[in-house]
Parts: sequence; structure tokens; C-alpha cells
Amino acid sequence: MNLGKYFMKLSLLFAGLFLLASCGDNTTEKMAATKSAQSETKKPAGQFPFYKDIAIRPGINFEIVSWGKGVDSVGGYLILLSDTLRNNYKSFSNERKGVITDAWNMDLDNDGNPELYIELLSKKNVLDLNVYEYAGGEFRKISFPPLSSTMKKSYAGGDKFIIKNGDLFRSFPMVNPRDTTIKAGAIKMLQYRLTGNSFSTNEIKE
Repeated sequence: MNLGKYFMKLSLLFAGLFLLASCGDNTTEKMAATKSAQSETKKPAGQFPFYKDIAIRPGINFEIVSWGKGVDSVGGYLILLSDTLRNNYKSFSNERKGVITDAWNMDLDNDGNPELYIELLSKKNVLDLNVYEYAGGEFRKISFPPLSSTMKKSYAGGDKFIIKNGDLFRSFPMVNPRDTTIKAGAIKMLQYRLTGNSFSTNEIKE
């Protein structure tokens, strides 16, 4: 037997084994690095910042869901109807400019059709309402009235919507139109009525 050929084969065998071991170590290191990177990856923020389930009566529910990536005040929202008594399921979507802070159901005009009120923080401290009535198997938008030009002069946000004894009110602190400073103890209170899908506003005076 040629000893030269034998030692050459033996050298090639050890070189092959060393190469396999080196590859195995690199693979293990890559797998460990991948797992480490995965564990450190932050989960994205929730895409549905607002959700509320509103029960009208047993078997009938409205669900309000907002969504949007990026700026919180820009996105959209869904109104989902589940009527399990009639196997009726409807949905309505709309864009939003503001952050949804609350939602509720009322029947302000007492016509038997539910109205959904979606409260939005449109600016830093300014609230607005999107109102929809569900009637005849569809969602109908009801325009919510803005403040009058006279009221806007003493308005600088900080308003609240209040439901009391089935009625809808809005209050906000009055400010001085010249320097926008809040007048001590001065609160403006408005009451909203709904007739024929049209709002009217009445100022409540102390």
C-alpha cells in the first residue's frame, strides 16, 4: 500500500470534517441571531384604537370600530349591525378627521329608529359629533349643527356632550373674545332637539 496516498486521503477526510463543523457553527449562529432579532422586534400598535359594542335590544347590536395607521386623527370607522333575530347584517364605513372618544345610541326624535352618535376630538380640545340614523335597512347621516357665529366668539374648545333624562346637551367654558381668557364661572349650555332628521339648538340660560 502506498503510504503517500493513504496520508493524502486521511488529510482530505479531516479537512472535510472540519469544513462541515465550521458550516454547522455558522448555521447555528445565524439561527440564534435570527431568533434574537425576532424577539427584539416591536409589535405594531393596535390598528383599531376605538371599539364599542352598543346593544339596542336583545339580538340587535351596533359595533363601532375605528382604524388608521400613522396620524391618530386621520383614518376611518365602521358601523356594524348584527341583527341575529332576522339574520340581518349590515355595515357602513366613513372617513374620519379626528379621534373617536365615545359613541352611544339615542332616539332623540322618538320615531322608533335608533340614532348612533359618534363623538370625535377634531382638534386638541374641540369635539364634534357624527350622527347616523338606521332606518329602512340603511344608515342615514344627520348633519349636526355647528355653533353660530355669535357663540364662536366666546368659544375656544373644552366642550362636553351630556346626556340627561334622554336629552342631549353641550357645555363649554366661555372665553373673552379679545384675549381668549376663560371667564371665571361662565359656562355656556346648549340643548339639542331632533325633529324630522333636523337638529335645532336652544341655549339654556341660568
